[in-house]
Amino acid sequence: MRIHVIECGSMRPYGGRLWDGATPGIGPAHLACRCLLVETDEGLVLVDTGFGLDDVNRPVPRLSRAFLVADRIHLEADETAISRIRSLGFSPSDVRHIVMTHLDFDHAGGLTDFPGARVHVSATEAAASRARATPKARGRYRPAQLAHPMREYDAPGEPWFGLPTLRGLDGLPESIFFVPLPGHTAGHCGVALNTGDGWVLHAGDAIFMHTELDEPLRMPPLASTYANFMQVDREARLESRDLLRTLRRDHEEDVTILCTHDPALPPGAGRRVSA
Repeated sequence: MRIHVIECGSMRPYGGRLWDGATPGIGPAHLACRCLLVETDEGLVLVDTGFGLDDVNRPVPRLSRAFLVADRIHLEADETAISRIRSLGFSPSDVRHIVMTHLDFDHAGGLTDFPGARVHVSATEAAASRARATPKARGRYRPAQLAHPMREYDAPGEPWFGLPTLRGLDGLPESIFFVPLPGHTAGHCGVALNTGDGWVLHAGDAIFMHTELDEPLRMPPLASTYANFMQVDREARLESRDLLRTLRRDHEEDVTILCTHDPALPPGAGRRVSA
């Protein structure tokens, strides 16, 4: 299994290092939309899709005007997953599966670029995306992005390093499965992948910055504010983060933890992924 890290669009809100911990001053920060492209015997597998071509061409109504403005969403055709895949020498039709950490607008925009792919998501997350029960939910879950049929999962699997799992993803090897990490959204999951040389966990938005796993925990203040605003269950979000902190503390040599929005990869990630 070979894993490529690809950035599929970005968000550039004002606030600099107060957002991303790195950009000098208070100008535009850089919040990545990090996805994974995985080479497997079953074809290519995407973990999340970032923003898609239709988002670039028709930002409204594909995306909420409020989030477009507040997040300063940066949309370029050559930064979409379909373009990144072509630049790596693959055909988009080689993407057989897409595994979603969750269905927020900055993760699901590229689904419509891969009509032949089988999409996998937790059943809880799929239900929340259909209900769109609050104004915030209607902003984050965009029907035009989510028209793709999806396979839904809710049966607990064997624990992984003490964490819960959802396994048996249809058509995928047993080495790829969900790790429920709710709180940011109701059905938010990490995606675990066995590289043959250890594990990679794409933790989605269960953390916004890798420094949240450090001791002591560090998080830029505007990223913290945004995480609090976007969460649907604070207690669950913090519990999910604590699970990741414990996983990193006890199994750092075995598991590389990635997240979506940190512009930098964690130290040592290059051992298991190609940036």
